[in-house]
Amino acid sequence: MDRKRIYLSSPTMYGEERAFVQEAFDTNWVAPLGPNVDAFEREMAAYAGVGHAAALSAGTAALHLAAILSGVKQGDVVFASSLTFSASVNPACYEKAVPVFIDSERDTWNMDPDALERAFETWPHPAAVIAVHLYGTPAKIDRIRAICDAHRVPLIEDAAESLGSSFRGKMTGGFGDFGVYSFNGNKIITTSGGGMLVAEDEEAIKRARFLATQARDPARHYQHSCIGYNYRMSNVIAGIGRGQLLHLEEHKAKKQAIYRQYREAFSDIPEISMNPMNPDGESNNWLSCMTIDAASKVTPIKVMDALAEYNVETRPIWKPMHLQPVFAGCGFVQTEEGVSVSEDVFNRGLCLPSDIKNTQEDMDLIISVVRRQFGR
Repeated sequence: MDRKRIYLSSPTMYGEERAFVQEAFDTNWVAPLGPNVDAFEREMAAYAGVGHAAALSAGTAALHLAAILSGVKQGDVVFASSLTFSASVNPACYEKAVPVFIDSERDTWNMDPDALERAFETWPHPAAVIAVHLYGTPAKIDRIRAICDAHRVPLIEDAAESLGSSFRGKMTGGFGDFGVYSFNGNKIITTSGGGMLVAEDEEAIKRARFLATQARDPARHYQHSCIGYNYRMSNVIAGIGRGQLLHLEEHKAKKQAIYRQYREAFSDIPEISMNPMNPDGESNNWLSCMTIDAASKVTPIKVMDALAEYNVETRPIWKPMHLQPVFAGCGFVQTEEGVSVSEDVFNRGLCLPSDIKNTQEDMDLIISVVRRQFGR
């Protein structure tokens, strides 16, 4: 295909990353850890408004350590959002926990606090709650936090998609006992890979760093009193992150503008609804998504296929975890009768190209192709 590729969400790099990486080379700090790692942790903690941070090899590594530090053990029940990517819950399963999935609410597509409350009626003693801010939209995290506090259960806040989003003026990732960010290649800023674990508890973050560095005891010889992991971020990768962080607000503004343009462009098509925003928060609009009315003759597959003909990348909405073969038999809690909210969103939705490098010509093409599917 000769036509230019229009991506869903690809990295955007600048000169600052190169400068930080060059400094790592010039000082021979190319091994794991180093000045860039220390600085990136401080800078991320300051941006997120959280006391402490540990730079790690992936957001998944951060979620795994959060589960361990929350006390998740074999056989424990863990409540988790169903409408998410599997990396949100896989780390709890590394510890052989048993996930119970919580349905979404329609206002934000995030964990339904009412369903979470209902889950405690059947499973009164979960080891942790993992709540996701889907596609960058803040969850009703105040209610979720209050429920966790009432039941004295740790809250792990999966903010992998929502770096830069806020709820009532406070950054997502800062409401949980632990917050997790991802710097995967498609995220709002990237280090090519990598993640960050944040918490107010300094001792917990120190423990995370210890576990992430193979849990080596402070002895002259190599001594280990517990199982550790090779989860620390390298000094080179951290340099990329420091350069990217300088442009986070710029990226967020561009993502928000993309969402607004789609919303306005499709406002006259009653079958289309854009992914909902939380009125009590600000989304980074990492990915702009749309759903199609169930009565429409147009399907998400039809729209995605039409865009693919123009070399435009799209993606289905995440398939809910309670529908995944690997989690067959796990508990699921919903409040609406019939088809769950998360399954309904999955059936009717798709993710639109949300790359900040999209030109106006790119956006015009995407919008025109979508509109044609609805006879506009």
